[in-house]
Amino acid sequence: MTLPTLLVVHDQGSAGPLRVLSSARGLGRVVFLCEPRHPAVAAELGQVAGHAEVVDITGLDDAEVCRLAAGLSPDGIVTFSEHRLRLTAAVAAHCGLRFHSPEVTDALTDKFRQRQALAGVQDTACVLLRHPDDCAGALARVGTPAVLKPRHGAGSVDTCLVGSPAECRDRLAEFTEDTPGDFVLEEYLPGDPGLTPPGWGDYVSVESLVVDGEPRTVTVTGKPPLAPPFRETGHILPAPVPAALAADVVELEQRALRALGIRHGVTHTEVKLTADGPRIIEVNGRLGGNVAEITQRRMGYDMVGAALRLALGLPVTAPEPLRPGREAGPVAFQYMLIPPADPVSPGPLSLIESLADLPGVDLVDVRAPDSHHAGWRRGTLGAIGVIYGTAGSHTQLAELLRQLQTRAELYWYGATSAPAVRSGAA
Repeated sequence: MTLPTLLVVHDQGSAGPLRVLSSARGLGRVVFLCEPRHPAVAAELGQVAGHAEVVDITGLDDAEVCRLAAGLSPDGIVTFSEHRLRLTAAVAAHCGLRFHSPEVTDALTDKFRQRQALAGVQDTACVLLRHPDDCAGALARVGTPAVLKPRHGAGSVDTCLVGSPAECRDRLAEFTEDTPGDFVLEEYLPGDPGLTPPGWGDYVSVESLVVDGEPRTVTVTGKPPLAPPFRETGHILPAPVPAALAADVVELEQRALRALGIRHGVTHTEVKLTADGPRIIEVNGRLGGNVAEITQRRMGYDMVGAALRLALGLPVTAPEPLRPGREAGPVAFQYMLIPPADPVSPGPLSLIESLADLPGVDLVDVRAPDSHHAGWRRGTLGAIGVIYGTAGSHTQLAELLRQLQTRAELYWYGATSAPAVRSGAA
């Protein structure tokens, strides 16, 4: 039987070539459209050398990529990279394939347009910034403090809180000095401490499949606390939130997906838990980073495979959602090792590697930091690795995360040794 041809527009994102090929086994013939010599993808492609079909799109504009893709007679197309959503939408429209339309993709990748599209679901003040001189007027409309972030971007790169026109001007000038571009200034959404006790993040994400315009919830994912200013530090599954709150989160998320006109694909929606109820932070039109691993490990569900099936128009079924709640167990987690915001002189990497000895930790995947990881402006891209594990309950996980954070601080601030591991911590 001849398998259908599936184009994967590849770049740095939430699924590497090895994972894509594994999930595509028996579903389709995968062809990667990418820039194979780009540093962000070269190492990943090296892992599947000789086993993957790669089409080089280096130096081609969108129209040229569209014509090239049409010549491959594709049956489906998908991307797992935020940076390639617009190109993928253009190719899909040119070839008549299932994906977000170019109009929907504009709203998914443009934070200013997305706030406009969600106005009927949620009113969140958002002003476009193109020049430091615009900051005072923008802050007057949005209020303080406010969140400054790139109009187009992901991973909390160049994202921070500002409290005055002078601070806003300075930050915007700093961010745009080397790479000019539009920014947005948004209303800050404060979390409700009553909903998020110490030890947990004050937001969640919703992972969904959208089939013919109908969202199907895969899960609600909890979070550890952010690293300043807004850097994500991991995932917790199931989320440590009451069932009623999780239901409210999903209801809001589904209204947002419909308001954006999403018809087809995988979505990753971040939702803040505030005193006024759940509020949308942002909707992403692709699989969230590291989400595939934790849903596979905790739920036995392959979200990469689901995305491929959706792209090919094959039937897809969401799993039975996990029961939320702070004592629902077992609890899977990922904890990202994010550098502090201030300059540091790290100790020996063995301090981090020794975290594997903590009860509940299954894997420590780290590398020594270099200039790529320096500075909070890198957002989550600055992480030097991820710790994977499982705890018996959210209570046990809270204690384990405390130990992980304490040990990580010893490393970042130059300690030469670590305390003995306490038994029975998780």
